[in-house]
Amino acid sequence: MNVAEFILMGLTQNPQMQRVLFWGLLITYIVTVTGNLFIVVNIICSQTLDSPIYFFLAFLSFIDAWYSSSIIPKMLADLLSESKSISFSACMIQFFNEHFLGATEIVLLVVMAFDHYVAIYRPLNYVTIMDHHTCCLLLLMVVAWIGGILHATVQMLFTVDLTFCGPNIINHFMCDFFSLLEIACSNTYRLGMVVATNSGGMCLLIFFLLLVSYTVILSSLKSRGSEGRRKALSTCGAHFAVVVLYFIPCIFTYTRPVISYPEDKLVSVFFAILTPMLNPIIYTVRNKEVKNAVRSLLKRRNIDRKKRL
Repeated sequence: MNVAEFILMGLTQNPQMQRVLFWGLLITYIVTVTGNLFIVVNIICSQTLDSPIYFFLAFLSFIDAWYSSSIIPKMLADLLSESKSISFSACMIQFFNEHFLGATEIVLLVVMAFDHYVAIYRPLNYVTIMDHHTCCLLLLMVVAWIGGILHATVQMLFTVDLTFCGPNIINHFMCDFFSLLEIACSNTYRLGMVVATNSGGMCLLIFFLLLVSYTVILSSLKSRGSEGRRKALSTCGAHFAVVVLYFIPCIFTYTRPVISYPEDKLVSVFFAILTPMLNPIIYTVRNKEVKNAVRSLLKRRNIDRKKRL
């Protein structure tokens, strides 16, 4: 019979470190949600950031804010509570959100890479290929969302067939797939290999394809002027930094059998907590148009405030 709840061990059992982690995670969560939602609002309100790539960026920021909200609040509650339990249903909901949002972000990063490729490699055909309405409605709303739902559903189908008869202690701060496999009573070796081939193999393949696409993009920049090269490198550099921050930890986590390493939780902290916080910073710092739009939005708010006074 399946257990009714799990116990999340978290990052540490040291009471003093738990207090330090609480405030650190709280600040990280506030910065992540505020920064990502600010990017969304800025792109929606800006009249200059109306190309498809900025719609993608707004969508990416929305996903990052949602992703953090599915993990960090539970971590904060566990750091303040002696009981670190999570019900079976709540664990499955968190697990579904992780894979749904993670897969959606992967599809979105691929779409963004394709947008960069078309804009740089085929600039004269950009408007025709990346029509704004087709891009947003078809590629994003259909491909990204459905791709995320299908991936998460497959992972859930693997999980619900597992038997958890005890122990119910998960050596992690969230309901991760491999952590659940470790405490399952049934034989999970073959399932672990299937998941490693499916999730890890797909991450590795997509990362390789993205590397190839950026190699092609960089080779095409030789014929550009210095200003065009600078702008392209700035935009592509920000996106490539996000791709590396997201894919390298995922490849490390999922391209192996069901084996726990001491570094697993640290790697999970990186792609589940730090990467969503760094994404808006990377895009804001590296993109001149986004920085100008941020300045315009802040200036407009100051003018409106002075008028009200």
